[in-house]
Amino acid sequence: MTDAIADNLRRVRDRIAGAAIAAGRRPEDITLVAVSKTKPMESVAAALAAGQAVFGENRVQEAAAKFPPLQAKQALSLHLIGGLQTNKARDAVRIADVIESLDRPKLADAIAAAIGREGRTPALLIEVNTGSEAQKSGIARDAADGFIVDCQGRFGNALTGLMCVPPQGEDPRPHFTWLADRAARHGLATVSMGMSADFEIAIACGATWVRVGSAIFGSR
Repeated sequence: MTDAIADNLRRVRDRIAGAAIAAGRRPEDITLVAVSKTKPMESVAAALAAGQAVFGENRVQEAAAKFPPLQAKQALSLHLIGGLQTNKARDAVRIADVIESLDRPKLADAIAAAIGREGRTPALLIEVNTGSEAQKSGIARDAADGFIVDCQGRFGNALTGLMCVPPQGEDPRPHFTWLADRAARHGLATVSMGMSADFEIAIACGATWVRVGSAIFGSR
C-alpha cells in the first residue's frame, strides 16, 4: 500500500506540473489537497511518508478520530471539505487548518462564535453551488457576491478564497472559470476546484488548490 500510494502521488504531482506548465503557470503555485475521506490512518501515514502534507476530509468526526495521532508526530494541514453542520462548527474550528465549505449565514454565525470560544481561526473558503443543484451544499450563485462581502467584513483576511464542485457529467469549464473570476473580483487568492477526473482542466482555468482522492488512494 505504501509503495502504491507513493507512486500514485508521484504521478498526480507530475500531471499537476504538466497542466500548470501548459497553462503558462508555475507548478509550485498549485497546492495538492489529498482527499483521504473514508481511508484508514495507514493510508494517510503512507502519503505523509511520500511527502504529502495537505489532506482533505469530509466529516468532522472522522477527521477528529484520524488526524490527532498523526499531527502529534508530523506537521500537516487538515482541510474540511464536506458540508458542515452548524452544531459541528466548534469541533471544525478546533481541529481544522482550513474550512472549505462555508456556505450560508447560519454557518458563518456558528463559525464566528466557535472562533470566539476556541481562540483559534482557521482559514475559510466559501463554497459556491455553481450548478444550482438542490442536493449539494454551497451558496447560490446569485447570492454569492453579497455573502462574500459579508464574510470579508466579518472574518477579514481569514476568508482566503472560494471552492466549488461542478455538476457531474457537465463540462466543468464554465463553472471553473466563473469561480476563478469571482475570486479575482473579490481579491481572494485561493481557488479550490478540480478533483481526480478534472483537476488538469481546473488548473487551466485558474485553480490554486486541487482536491484529489481516488487518483491517490484508490476508489472508495
